[in-house]
Amino acid sequence: MHLIEQLTSPIIFAHRGASRYAPENTLAAFRLAHSLGAPAFELDTMLTGDGIPVVIHDDTLDRTTDGHGKVSGMTLAQIQQYDAGKRFPDDFSGERIPTLETVLDEFRGKILVNVELKNYSTPFDALPNRVAELVGKMKNLDSVIFSSFQPLNLLRIKKLLPAAKIALLIDEGIGWRIFASPVFACLSPKFIHPHKKYISKNYLKSEHERGRRVNAWTVNEIAEAELLFTWGIDGVITDDPKAMLELLAHFH
Repeated sequence: MHLIEQLTSPIIFAHRGASRYAPENTLAAFRLAHSLGAPAFELDTMLTGDGIPVVIHDDTLDRTTDGHGKVSGMTLAQIQQYDAGKRFPDDFSGERIPTLETVLDEFRGKILVNVELKNYSTPFDALPNRVAELVGKMKNLDSVIFSSFQPLNLLRIKKLLPAAKIALLIDEGIGWRIFASPVFACLSPKFIHPHKKYISKNYLKSEHERGRRVNAWTVNEIAEAELLFTWGIDGVITDDPKAMLELLAHFH
């Protein structure tokens, strides 16, 4: 049985790891999320210039490391020269951008991993193929869920890994409403990951009647989380898994 079906709702997903307390999308952030007791974490992946899936949110290194330049324009060896802990206290100095393989290997079977496919600037590249190959090789499909704002990514993953759990990400803004509607439910019939602004009691009720689980992002405020828990949200993606887990403890 897939891990997501064994976890109690609402599932707390640590967004890019425990990113309020450690550098986002690093092993330190994922290890901290795990040690805090988070049942799941979310990460972002894209390809290096030499075709290796690495864990990073932005197309460039500039915001999260002491390096500069496009991820797609550098080899893995070049990227891993840079410090991804630069914006945090000295105890995170020397953190590197990890490969997806390294993260999946360390946490295999220990925690649910939401892999967001981030090839939005290169939507026809080999990222879904590389990620599917990796997950297939590591035999950890039962502890991974794939998400993306790009429907094509999900269709490609599903073709390569028919048993994969997939979730369409929905951004805020009027243009995304069509993707959140029943018309596109076929793209990810079991899960949907909408921006928190979409969520209402009636929205959750209709999605649950459709048989679809709803994991909302990015939920960081206690008051909004309390409301979502009361309404029956299936999961929240949060920068602060510590606070959300503490809050959740009062609901059980």
